[in-house]
Amino acid sequence: LVADMFETMYAAEGVGLAAQQVGLSLRLFVMDCEGIKLVAANPEIVSAEGEQDGEEGCLSVGKIHAPLRRASRVRLRAQDQHGDLYEREATGLAARCFLHETDHNDGTLFIDRLTPLKREMVRKRFQKMKKWR
Repeated sequence: LVADMFETMYAAEGVGLAAQQVGLSLRLFVMDCEGIKLVAANPEIVSAEGEQDGEEGCLSVGKIHAPLRRASRVRLRAQDQHGDLYEREATGLAARCFLHETDHNDGTLFIDRLTPLKREMVRKRFQKMKKWR
């Protein structure tokens, strides 16, 4: 499963992929971002501090991006593919990825964190993109 998820993520040119995005009801994600490649089962955010602004996108909403403020330093606790518990800290884009993929495991998309106006703009762009396919 993990190998298939990495393959799917790379094929989509993503940096992270949650099990929910491939139709599986598991608390699991894979990521390969800024030199951090990992498998995170049962992920939880232990700490998040600071702020960073950046463009965020999601394989679930096509190639549409939107600006979103996230924590700049994040500590993740999870289990690896063997069930061993670990903690990992990240900054920058990798910290954003920890938060984004853990959100998927909690049933939240990045667009849910946008203001209502920005969320509506993303929804309209997504609908327009779907019509052109």
